[in-house]
Amino acid sequence: MPQDPADRRVVVTGPPRQTRRTSGYYRPRTEIDEQTTLGHTYVRSLMRTQLRAALTVFAVLALLVGPLPLLFAVTPDSGRLAWAVLGFGLYAPLVLLARWYVRRAERNERDFVRLVEDR
Repeated sequence: MPQDPADRRVVVTGPPRQTRRTSGYYRPRTEIDEQTTLGHTYVRSLMRTQLRAALTVFAVLALLVGPLPLLFAVTPDSGRLAWAVLGFGLYAPLVLLARWYVRRAERNERDFVRLVEDR
């Protein structure tokens, strides 16, 4: 026996009319996703710390490599000295500097995630 179409119920769903706000709960991640002024400040602080690390590496690199042309110009036998300095003397500091930069950048990002997630 078929049901009468007027007797059938239809459930209509939609977005909730009110959102629940929990008091005292703060989400910086939401601020970042919604691109508010506070979220912009969070991202800008991360970018500033990353830029500071990059400029530090650049300054050390400039101080390390910058005087080398003067050193090579002053020494009479600069061919052997250049290969020795560039091949052996400069490789280890460059690797250590790169390693320091990567660890610093990862630590900055880890601190940022901890700041955003833990509150």
